[in-house]
Amino acid sequence: MFMKRKIEKIDEFTIGSLINYVILTLLIIVCVYPFLNVMATSLSSNRAVLSGSVTIYPIEFTLNAYKDILHKSQIWLSMKVTVIVTLLGTALGLVLTILAAYALSRKRLKGKGWISGIILFTMYFSGGIIPTFLVVKDLGLYNSLASLYIPSAVSVFNFIVMRTFFRELPESLEEAAYLDGASDIQILVRVVLPLSLPIIATIGLFYAVGYWNDYFSALLYIQTPEKFTLQLRLRSLLFTEELNQLGASSDGLGNTVMAESLKMTCIVVGTLPIIIIYPWLQKYFVKGVMLGSIKG
Repeated sequence: MFMKRKIEKIDEFTIGSLINYVILTLLIIVCVYPFLNVMATSLSSNRAVLSGSVTIYPIEFTLNAYKDILHKSQIWLSMKVTVIVTLLGTALGLVLTILAAYALSRKRLKGKGWISGIILFTMYFSGGIIPTFLVVKDLGLYNSLASLYIPSAVSVFNFIVMRTFFRELPESLEEAAYLDGASDIQILVRVVLPLSLPIIATIGLFYAVGYWNDYFSALLYIQTPEKFTLQLRLRSLLFTEELNQLGASSDGLGNTVMAESLKMTCIVVGTLPIIIIYPWLQKYFVKGVMLGSIKG
């Protein structure tokens, strides 16, 4: 009887695991295949793209599309602008989020419920695009890099995650620091932040990816082409005739094929930097999300 039950449990475990593996494998294929196809298309020749033989590996390997994009367009200038905006926006977002989350996670703060409620209100309701644009313009931020990170300096979702993490820290640590004569700022810098590296790395990654991928803010607030972010520059390349001016052949058929390769190259150039950085922060990312998601 015991052996029969044991065999049934093993069979159930094997079948369940097999189903999970099949589902996960299908999800991996669905997620990875488009990216591999984009990479292969960007590295394939015009003739291979035209023939439709490109799948997940390059056919007639060539770097011509990358040379056209990186040498004949203003990608590098836009890359510099995006890096500056990402660094400044991430730094500002982390500072403001940490200060707000730590203060509102302390029980002794009076009126923290009302303040938290006002912050949460902005998560569901906003003034809209036109009022926000008018505010940015009246503040003198229009057509400046500051307009790309100051209006969106704090994410309410990131604030909630970090506040939840701070609430879970043992209060005895702060009490001991108070007995030693430490102030609130000293406790935050010397006690709380060293214990919060996983959540800081996680929230920093959230902010960095958001600023890196954002093009709509630049589309609204940036007018000078020299201040275009990378995503806005790539959008300009994808939806204008500039692609055909970067190296496409003179006949109509060649132009179509070259434009397709250049479009795939634009996608790779825009996503590859974040993909390279992500593995370095992955261990903090998983741990930070789990730590910040317990309780509410």
